[in-house]
Amino acid sequence: MGSSSTASVCLLQLDTLLSTGYSLSLPAPSRLGSRPRAAQARGGRRRGAPRDAGAAGGPAPAPARPAASEVLSQHLRQRRLPHWTSFCVKYSAVHNDQFGLSHFNWPVDGANYLVLRTGCFPFIKYHCSRAAPQDLALQDAFFTALKVLNAGIPTLLYGIGSWFFARVTETVHTSHGPVTIYFLNKEDEGAMY
Repeated sequence: MGSSSTASVCLLQLDTLLSTGYSLSLPAPSRLGSRPRAAQARGGRRRGAPRDAGAAGGPAPAPARPAASEVLSQHLRQRRLPHWTSFCVKYSAVHNDQFGLSHFNWPVDGANYLVLRTGCFPFIKYHCSRAAPQDLALQDAFFTALKVLNAGIPTLLYGIGSWFFARVTETVHTSHGPVTIYFLNKEDEGAMY
């Protein structure tokens, strides 16, 4: 396996790991044969199955996180469909349901946005511009290939830089509760650029 394909596999695995919020689960034991001792110790619960809320000896299950796409849509709605916006959301705050998308159309309440999206640990970065829908398949493939060829190093540096300089925050209200998003600059409401 070449170094670029190894790097792309590692990046995909890292992005997948980050999108799961660091919670890894092992596959359930085979149904054939007797239950393993570990399952007996858990009282017959399948591995990864949630504990009872009142069960002693273990943490309560983590609350569900909203999809990154819901945070994107809700932010655009809360801003009353702005001409543009650029923000970051922490991987740990959302479920990364837009994995693999770099440049795409995103319709919200009759408006269309051209979205540039990249994973830049510890954030997912979005840049959205309101415009008519376009065929972005070639650009999406180009930006994705560029990130893979660069082994994700520029996006990692961008994420670390964002971590230090993103001081403007806003709360986005989702069906799973509030999510904090971060901005590198304070955005003027109604600004065209």
